[in-house]
Amino acid sequence: MERRITSWQSPNLGMEMPLVAYGHAGYPLLMFPTAAADFLEYERFYLVDSIKHHIEAGRLRAYSINSVNRYSLMNDKAAPWVKAELLARYDRYITDEVLPLIRNESGGQSPLVTGASMGAYLSANTYFRHPDVIRGMFAMSGSFDVRAYFEGYLVEQVYFNNPVSYLSTLDDDYYLPRLRRADAIVILTGQGAYEAPE
Repeated sequence: MERRITSWQSPNLGMEMPLVAYGHAGYPLLMFPTAAADFLEYERFYLVDSIKHHIEAGRLRAYSINSVNRYSLMNDKAAPWVKAELLARYDRYITDEVLPLIRNESGGQSPLVTGASMGAYLSANTYFRHPDVIRGMFAMSGSFDVRAYFEGYLVEQVYFNNPVSYLSTLDDDYYLPRLRRADAIVILTGQGAYEAPE
């Protein structure tokens, strides 16, 4: 299986951001890590091995990136406005840096996105905000209401990074038709101690 790691200094985030790509061809899949994990998490926990046959057959090309959760949502020492600003910059990192790379390597195709736990939130938020450049999402065991991380701090950047808030009021001729044409919108949850199916 072809495997490539690349990294660059993100102009949106001002930090080095690595990415791992698996495969030589196929439908693109962008994977977001859990909580404060890194871009190699899905490899270490054998998820990549479980889809290896699709990757080797050229049906799937998977990408995994870092999140900024350890600096934003998971950082109890960061001020709420810092967390909100970092989430906004992370969104621009995805749309301005990661997605163009994926489209360039996959013949212009837009990816599906996926993640578990905090990665489920990131995949859902990315898809729901950008259904024009993402084809769909699989979100596993996530929580989609992140207001508790902001301690009552409510500004536009928090609102537009909280799917429970902006989806409930979405009435838009641009986004709604695109959301309705998704290849997949799959939200999976379990019944474990840390499940929070809103």
